[in-house]
Amino acid sequence: MFNRTNRNSRRGFTARTLVLWGAMLAAGPAWADDVQVADAGTDAAELVLVAGATGRTGREIVADLQLQGYRVRAFVRDRGKARMTLGDDIEFAEGDVRERATIDAALAGVSAIISAIGAGRGDPANGPEFVDYGGVRNLAEAAAAAELRQVVLVSSAGVTQEDHILNKMFNNVLRWKFKGEEALRSSGVPYTIVRPGGLINAPAGEAGIVFRQGDTEAGTIARADLARVCVAALGSSDALNKTFEVNSDKSASAGSITDSFAALAVD
Repeated sequence: MFNRTNRNSRRGFTARTLVLWGAMLAAGPAWADDVQVADAGTDAAELVLVAGATGRTGREIVADLQLQGYRVRAFVRDRGKARMTLGDDIEFAEGDVRERATIDAALAGVSAIISAIGAGRGDPANGPEFVDYGGVRNLAEAAAAAELRQVVLVSSAGVTQEDHILNKMFNNVLRWKFKGEEALRSSGVPYTIVRPGGLINAPAGEAGIVFRQGDTEAGTIARADLARVCVAALGSSDALNKTFEVNSDKSASAGSITDSFAALAVD
């Protein structure tokens, strides 16, 4: 089973990582009533729902999905604003991850979900308990009910460390993210849970991607590389029902992402 302890480990944790993590958590969510279909292209292309699609990580995920030939449906709160960010060549579904019915309505024709949602700041109703936990739980339960083939969740490194400083800074955000993970794991839908370190804006491929399990180290990773991992997980049976951390390391070789999945332990 996956090790969910190691709460006191802090190797690799730096002030820079804290700032980067804080920026990631403060980036805020972007979610989704009705579905508006754009030019879907070939009917054979698989349709993936992206929750949090207008966030900085979500945009990278949308772009990589399109690059890999998937059709994309962005789950957003405001279609007009989302279109200005994402363009007209994807589908949109309006709703909110805190409202289960809007998720159910967005899943017609969808085979998988990638979630990059995160709590906002300033509005208690939009906080970690209701987004990082409640929203993920709603996505997981909706996906299970619709018998989707997979949910890929962007979580965070450090979620098993209850005394982590980010919990003190951001209303127990990592604790709620871990509860969201647990809700996904217990939902019955096949899943992949990706725990990045601090997120940075950099091109993909500038450093190797290091995969670990155990939640014992912190680091950083480019959002574009995180997106590559999430999208690659959709096409890999070796990524199913696994939880792992990802960070960048310029000294690491740029190995195969799918080979890295195969080396990981199942939860």
